[in-house]
Amino acid sequence: MTTTLPQDAGRRPRFTVKQWWALAVLVLPVLLISIDMTVLGFAVPFLSEDLEPTSSQLLWIVDVYGFTLAGLLVTMGTIGDRVGRRKLLVIGSAAFAAASVVAAYATSAEMLIAARAFLGLAGATLMPTTLALMRNLFTDGRQRKFAIAIWASGFSAGSAAGPIVGGWLLEHFWWGSVFLMAAPVSIAVMIAAPLLLPESKDPKPGPLDLLSVTMSFLAMFPFVYGVKTIAEKGASWTAAAAIGFGIAMAVLFVRRQRHLEHPLLDLNLFGIRRFSASLATNFTIVFAMISSLFLLTQYLQLVLGYSPMQAGLLLLPEMAVSVVAGLVAVRLSERIGMARTIVGGLVFVITGFAAMALVGVDEGALVVVGASVLIGTGAGLAQTVTNDAILAAAPADRAGSASAISETAYELGGAMGVALLGSLATGIYRSELGDAPSGASETLGEAVHVAATLPAEAGDALLTAARTAFTHGLQTVALIAAGLILVSTIAVGRALREKAKA
Repeated sequence: MTTTLPQDAGRRPRFTVKQWWALAVLVLPVLLISIDMTVLGFAVPFLSEDLEPTSSQLLWIVDVYGFTLAGLLVTMGTIGDRVGRRKLLVIGSAAFAAASVVAAYATSAEMLIAARAFLGLAGATLMPTTLALMRNLFTDGRQRKFAIAIWASGFSAGSAAGPIVGGWLLEHFWWGSVFLMAAPVSIAVMIAAPLLLPESKDPKPGPLDLLSVTMSFLAMFPFVYGVKTIAEKGASWTAAAAIGFGIAMAVLFVRRQRHLEHPLLDLNLFGIRRFSASLATNFTIVFAMISSLFLLTQYLQLVLGYSPMQAGLLLLPEMAVSVVAGLVAVRLSERIGMARTIVGGLVFVITGFAAMALVGVDEGALVVVGASVLIGTGAGLAQTVTNDAILAAAPADRAGSASAISETAYELGGAMGVALLGSLATGIYRSELGDAPSGASETLGEAVHVAATLPAEAGDALLTAARTAFTHGLQTVALIAAGLILVSTIAVGRALREKAKA
């Protein structure tokens, strides 16, 4: 294990050369996964033309990765605690590379769905292990905060680079190139990890309870499936049954964990105030941010008329300030404390969502940029500190489990945000366009298509009404998101009111 160099208070943490290289290895997987998630949307038209999937198959191509990832995060985090986090990272990297190659050269929709599911399984090994390894690689608190800020910037950088990388690849190569690019990066991680990363695991892990593994998957997969189905298609008995089954399995899972000597999920972690408060904060931020991003991309393109690339560039400043704010959060938390840094960051997020409610039908690009910059600043400040708090609060031998819980909160927050707030925006849109021609009241995209088939005057009137209704939905969601973050700010402020060394 590398030794920590002496540091002077108030200065940026010093890393050894080996620590810098090790950090690069840990950032690569999250950078890769965030790019991979972003570029798929650009590849859908091309792979649809080539593989000719049905509408149901296309949905599974897009969603099966997230379903599998969410269902296996807790299990893989716990397995990492048992077999070794570095070992699991290497195995997962090899699996991710192999699955990427299969996806790139898929010859049928079924083959691509299977490859995407395998990618989700591999991704579930990468996410918690990279964060958990931070605990042993950076034992000094200031180093760890700074490292986590850089690690978290990998998500923002990947999200920002996704549209650019995807667009370039699809202009020069076939659709499979967006998957194939992951292979060399995964292989590099697989080779470098044993050379640069220290191994860490639970010294007395106990046996792995396979029934708990099954129950955790049966709790997460149907629940996320049901939530996303509601977001995409609206409420249905199938979605409700999936959510109900997932909740029932979750209850049984929790009961079983309480009676096991070596549980798959250590429920005692939730009794640590700093851990649970930080987890709830991350969930709420992601819940609000992902739902707003889902609506903003449509608003910029279908209401204001920007191209996909232009819309991506307008949201780029949010990603950039999030990275900078994450790095600033390290020093800020040392000066004013963890709780004040988190609360201060959340105030930025609240202000951003409140500003977003000011967007209009005819103009609003500058409002979107300003609001998203405020949100990105606040999220960067708060989440850097909360991620470190989650790791620091959990016992070292349960770092993988704690990291997996943190990543699961992200997955659930994003899925539920789109489902609940996205459905609310859709409901507002449909209620305001109740008398519109068939199809136009379902989605804004369909309204644009229907308007193009109508006479000019009627088409313009429909477009105006549809864009107005969609904007009202976005404004409402922004205000609700601001309110939810305000409640979270009050709650986390109370939970962490005792002065704690961040």
